[in-house]
Amino acid sequence: MDRDRIETISLRWLRRLVIAGFLVVTLLPFWYMLVLSVRPIERLLLDPGSLWVPFGELTVATYAEVLRSVENGGQGFLTFIRNSGLVALAATALTLVVAIPGAYAVSRLRFFGRRQVSALFLAVYLFPSIVIAIPLFVVFSRAGLRGSLFGLVLVYISQTLPVSVYMLKNYFETIPVSLEESAAIDGAGRLGIIRRVSLPLAAPSVMAVALYDFMIAWNEFLFALLFLVDRPNRWTVSLGLSLLADGVEVPKTVLMAGSVILTLPIVVLFFAGERLLTEGLTSGAEKG
Repeated sequence: MDRDRIETISLRWLRRLVIAGFLVVTLLPFWYMLVLSVRPIERLLLDPGSLWVPFGELTVATYAEVLRSVENGGQGFLTFIRNSGLVALAATALTLVVAIPGAYAVSRLRFFGRRQVSALFLAVYLFPSIVIAIPLFVVFSRAGLRGSLFGLVLVYISQTLPVSVYMLKNYFETIPVSLEESAAIDGAGRLGIIRRVSLPLAAPSVMAVALYDFMIAWNEFLFALLFLVDRPNRWTVSLGLSLLADGVEVPKTVLMAGSVILTLPIVVLFFAGERLLTEGLTSGAEKG
């Protein structure tokens, strides 16, 4: 067996081992969390290290307790899920409404300071979130938006809009200008060109940005804590989960059930849009 073949086989097996290692490191914690969430607390105390649940021990009582309203002795996660869903969907939709025309303008129009716009957009991420949170908290408190879900949506838009414009701009720059010129010759206006030519071609990148914005809004904790801490009926899922983590009387199986509820929508969305997400994140890397 020649040297090149040995190296090829070795690299192939090494790649498989590395992938298997990453899968174990990534999936094992989630699997253990899922196992804990469907085990009775008394069985967990007897055998906390088990990675498998006998069929006779499976229970969904923890999920019922997490989703049940506080008035009925539960943790009220249905309300938290509704609040998180409304905030995440609204923030994603409004961010795209602003980011799409903004990214198109930066990629196609010529104006003073155009080259510096990308750097300015990304400069906001040079500062820790807490530095931005303080002035936002003061401004929103004076405007009467603290404690409202709408105010939280505006905060998330300010956090996700810069990188959304940056990602979409890179993709719009890869779309041939000749296609838009042909549409303009046929009588299409600028908005018509965006809607009929640019947006269909940029669908993978738009999907990637939408998933990114949704994940940020769904999982975010700091701003939700600052703006909603005194309004328990408007808490998001991340705030509700922190309540479970701080509760001494809350069984850890219930905490794990809440963690699964927080994580599962993002996992489902990621795998459902994995192809579009990969295409969108790598779009604009090469220009041809």
